[in-house]
Amino acid sequence: MPSSGKHSPSSSTSSTAMPDSSLPPEADVIVVGAGHNGLVCAGYLASAGLQVLVLEAGPLPGGNTITEELTLPGFAHDSCSSAHVLIQSNPLLADDELGLLSRWGLEYVHTDPAVVLPRADGSSITVHRDLDATADELARFSPSDAAAFRKLVEEWNGGLAAVHGRWSSGFDLGTGAAADAYRELKARSAWDVIHERFEHPAVRDLMLWLSLATIQDPRRPGTGVLPSSITAGRLRFGWSTPIGGSGALPAALIRLLESRGGSVVCDAPVAHIDVTDGRATGVRTVDGRSFRARRAVVTSSHLAKLPDLLDSAPSDVVAARDAWRPGLSVFAVHAALRGDLSTHAAAAGLGSTDGVARQLDAFYRGETDATDPWLLVVNQTVVDPSRAPDGAGTFKILTIAPWDRADGQDWSTAKQAFADEIVQRVRERVGGLAPDDILAMRAESPRDVAAHNTHNLGGSCHGGEFQMPGGEWLVGWPSYATGVGGLFLTGSTSHPGGSVSGRPGRNAARAVLSDLGLDPASVMGSR
Repeated sequence: MPSSGKHSPSSSTSSTAMPDSSLPPEADVIVVGAGHNGLVCAGYLASAGLQVLVLEAGPLPGGNTITEELTLPGFAHDSCSSAHVLIQSNPLLADDELGLLSRWGLEYVHTDPAVVLPRADGSSITVHRDLDATADELARFSPSDAAAFRKLVEEWNGGLAAVHGRWSSGFDLGTGAAADAYRELKARSAWDVIHERFEHPAVRDLMLWLSLATIQDPRRPGTGVLPSSITAGRLRFGWSTPIGGSGALPAALIRLLESRGGSVVCDAPVAHIDVTDGRATGVRTVDGRSFRARRAVVTSSHLAKLPDLLDSAPSDVVAARDAWRPGLSVFAVHAALRGDLSTHAAAAGLGSTDGVARQLDAFYRGETDATDPWLLVVNQTVVDPSRAPDGAGTFKILTIAPWDRADGQDWSTAKQAFADEIVQRVRERVGGLAPDDILAMRAESPRDVAAHNTHNLGGSCHGGEFQMPGGEWLVGWPSYATGVGGLFLTGSTSHPGGSVSGRPGRNAARAVLSDLGLDPASVMGSR
């Protein structure tokens, strides 16, 4: 099917390597990695008056916020991230601190409904961008659970959300009743919170599905805020869809950066970070090019690999490497469709509480369970038809699958059968997915996900997690500074972890500016 000419996915993520003759041999700050967090950090630093050079290993900037033609020409697929919900509450966008929305062409649709969950019995639950409407949906299943839902959201908006904002920004939580309640809630598991507060299976299914949005096992202590935080985000922002694809975010950041005199260079994997007298002074690329950093180096290199870039890694960087674990690895199916799905929503969710528990248990055994698994179904041409030729649709399923299969099968030969299984699960509940509706399909196992982006170690697209010596689990390393002077961390392995939040980028920029004696208030607020 020919392209309509409405959208070229490369246009939202384009930035090719500059010719050697035009490359600056030095900059105030060198940022390693042009994922959205690296670019957010670079944008703030450049806006503060620093000359910034960003070096990206891959052929396109964006990292996991990238849009590509994965199936057929003219079909723009988000290779990894699709919803940009968490970043909406980041002051980067909430206060438009860098002008991405007002000046640099970034545009979102905040959908209503936010998500639809079609159920096995033919019913469905719709999450709206409205507390009353969503509570009314739940009341059809359980009036008491609808009341409990209202209370959960009102508690969050009544004080917990503000504390969560401090946590996301890397600030101390402070004291007081709200801070104490947040700490207590966060220490629990999402599973326990859901089962304590809700009774009806349909409502529990919804809340558990929402709680898996950041790809963490909801049964683990430390996930207790997810039912509240994810739900509140969906009620407020819907399924926040960037017009033109996920790559629209890095594209806007690059326009900003280049307007401030910064540069982004692709196909420039960094092989070494130079350290002189205990301070980071530059980098060298795999092909032997050297770039001097006059004031700082910020790296979004995966913390499991960062020690390999240093002649002598400091103890904190080594500790981060040793604590890192991949967490839940993912499996994706991308497809070009004749039209949109029958849900008439950008996102749909499948999976019962019992089915998700079986899936997670199977995951840890190295097996897949597709009987009733957690599935995220994305059909964003419903709200952004520019992503496909006239009348056609782009489609994605995301789920969880083990890195290694216990049956010994190689994913290269096993992935199509598993893809067919989960497509069939969706087909049983959603129209528009008959075999003839699928024009082309691409299955990506956890190993394919890792190959697509070197940052997706172990098939984890959310940065994995850290198992601390005391038994605590962290979703992002808590410090942006390192034991090397002038070397700072950002990216999905930095606090508060993965997803499209922009928080690691903004937080790292604050740390760099403060270290250099520059006032972060010149480019960002105090939140």
